[in-house]
Amino acid sequence: MGSENDRFDTPPPAVPPTPPSPWGAPASAPEREGGEGGGEGRERIFNAPLPPLLVALSMPILFFLQERLPDEGLRWAFFPNALVNGGWWPGVLTSMALHGGWAHALMNAGFALAFGPPVARLFRGLKGGFIFFAYYIVCGLVGTLGYGLVHLGGDAPMVGASGAVTGLLGGAIRLLGTGGRLRPLTDRTVVTTGAVILILNAATGLIGFAPGVEGAGIAWEAHAFGFLAGLLLIGPLNRWFGKPPAGFASSAGLGDPRG
Repeated sequence: MGSENDRFDTPPPAVPPTPPSPWGAPASAPEREGGEGGGEGRERIFNAPLPPLLVALSMPILFFLQERLPDEGLRWAFFPNALVNGGWWPGVLTSMALHGGWAHALMNAGFALAFGPPVARLFRGLKGGFIFFAYYIVCGLVGTLGYGLVHLGGDAPMVGASGAVTGLLGGAIRLLGTGGRLRPLTDRTVVTTGAVILILNAATGLIGFAPGVEGAGIAWEAHAFGFLAGLLLIGPLNRWFGKPPAGFASSAGLGDPRG
């Protein structure tokens, strides 16, 4: 057993640290800080990758600007009857940047920050950041169009990024608790968790209650379509662009759609 001085007189060779990429640090190698007397081994409390952080921060900022528009952004909302009458563009896209109130915007921001990191860590580097944003936007588009098809001809405006955020949730349930490995669609956890989420989502929408949206309708159909899009799209994207953990030879998940 060495003395206390031995620990300082013969230090181990220094290994230059590799700075983690803000676009998606590997989930299996969390950042640590502090020395032996300052909490060595403690994971940083906040280490979300940059893409979901940007998405979350954009929501309150955009809503702050939305409140200052003459019509509070209504012209950029999505109207389902536009799918029949024309003029559906750009509302099908811009409606994701709008929200119905501060509670709505902050809840979606929180959910994006909660469910986005596992997906962002799957696609690393600058290219991975673009893939993450594309995945997020496509899930939102599917959610909005799905809502429009269910309410075809309706004239009530729809706003919010909930379809895109639930898309992140769909991808996250296939990644959480796996160390970055993608669960197959037929995995018991994916099936049961997905069913519970869809049932609770439909119940919330049909009852018409959610914190912060009193007096406004809940586009639960957009949530469901966005969630299913995220659940399905994460498989092909993982095969094309994902980087599995070192030493893990991944195969295509059973049931994933193929391109």
